[in-house]
Amino acid sequence: MTDLFAEPAPLPPAGERILAAASSMFYESGIHAVGVDAIAEAAGTTKKTLYDRFGSKDALIAAYLVRRGRRWQAYLAEVADRRRPGISRVLAVFDALASWTRTERRGCGFVNAYAEYGGRDDAIEAVVRAEKQWMRAWFVEGLRDAGMPAARAARLGAAVHLLYEGAIVTLTAGGDADAVATARRAARDLLAA
Repeated sequence: MTDLFAEPAPLPPAGERILAAASSMFYESGIHAVGVDAIAEAAGTTKKTLYDRFGSKDALIAAYLVRRGRRWQAYLAEVADRRRPGISRVLAVFDALASWTRTERRGCGFVNAYAEYGGRDDAIEAVVRAEKQWMRAWFVEGLRDAGMPAARAARLGAAVHLLYEGAIVTLTAGGDADAVATARRAARDLLAA
């Protein structure tokens, strides 16, 4: 799996406040809707400090996405680690997703960022793609750890990843409150076949 989401160097306090404010504002309001002036004000700092710490708004967006990815990965590990190795551990992603989306109601921050920046910013797109590759690899590796042969794990891991991604979109954009449970059942049936 990619090391893009490895533990970054600690930020100075002003940088931490900027990233925390930007993370909340970008997710809740959309990236284009939030300007650097508003972020600096919410962080109790200046625009100059923001640029000194991050260099550009695009770099701040990439940092937001990396932090978001790390939060999700840690949460998923916490939920999955409570399961026995095997298929139940792979299906734990849907349990984690159901819990996560109780407070994260605007869907996937990576899909949202791609909708705003896809094809226009290589650095942001690289983080988005890395997160999607990480999730797919998580499913594939989980199936291999469950004893599935590599080729089958790759094929079924990709299919379960599609169910996971589709559940997020169907839950949020589609307004289907049962989307995650439906996707979990479909994944369970697919893996049991």
